Amino acid sequence: MVFLKILGLNTRYDSSKGPVYALDDVNFELESGKSIGIAGESACGKSTLGLSLIQAISNGHVSGKIIFENESLLELKKSEFDNEYRWKKISLIFQGAMNSLDPVFTIQEQFSEILKQFHFDGDSESIIHDALYSVNLDNDVLKKYPHELSGGMKQRVVIAMALILKPKFVIADEPTTALDVLIQSQIMNLFKNLKKGGMSFMLITHDLAVLSEIADVIGIMYGGQIVEFGSSEEIYKNPKHPYTKGLLKSIPSMKGDSAPSYISGNPPSLLDSPTQCRFIDRCPEAIEKCKKLPPHFKTDTGYVRCWLYDENDVVFS
Repeated sequence: MVFLKILGLNTRYDSSKGPVYALDDVNFELESGKSIGIAGESACGKSTLGLSLIQAISNGHVSGKIIFENESLLELKKSEFDNEYRWKKISLIFQGAMNSLDPVFTIQEQFSEILKQFHFDGDSESIIHDALYSVNLDNDVLKKYPHELSGGMKQRVVIAMALILKPKFVIADEPTTALDVLIQSQIMNLFKNLKKGGMSFMLITHDLAVLSEIADVIGIMYGGQIVEFGSSEEIYKNPKHPYTKGLLKSIPSMKGDSAPSYISGNPPSLLDSPTQCRFIDRCPEAIEKCKKLPPHFKTDTGYVRCWLYDENDVVFS
């Protein structure tokens, strides 16, 4: 059953140089209990997508449709979204989460502030204990200040804060950045266990290798657009878009049979709304048709925005 549907999502920031088109016509669906990975290089719109879904965009404007459990979230009043959805049904683990803890308050005080802000009137001690238990921490951390915890423990505390009201959908923005390999593995195992319990995730990262462990479907972002969307198996084994192929080639091979390569050139400016494929200047397979913006062509499990597949059905006009 589809419980999250994104249709024609656009996000524009206001800047001194003009509007920045950070998201442009983003479309995808996610079934209940499934997880989605969003991958792409820096400044492609990944974090903006997460912030747009939880309505945390400042100095900008979001349009299109975000349908969550058959409710159109962008049509709700801010107070209604805050009271019924924010942190209770949808929560966000912010990028740079380890630095989001307040250094002058104990972990206990910071948990209590979240419960107070979202008007929780139940057994606060029990729900805090459950949140910590879900991330393999005990109550001893509650008396400590953030500087007394290791990087991995701080990251798990922030994840517990996102889980405290038992949301159905958690957006994790680069949750393993700046962590060593061992702690990264622990965090990913944590997500796997939570997923087995029925929780859905959006995992935002630039690391495709990380996504292979948890994501059921993957969206590849470039220049504010999802240029390819499909099952994890199809993305990894049979990538369609030249950008997706380039990203996968940049991952070192465990077999050592080929050296990783890189995509030459620079990402497009998001100050302009282009009239041609956004990847055209960096694409080794560009053709004449690429001078026009491609629609969403159907693939086996999703879609691809590339004129190399213009004989396929169009799924989004």
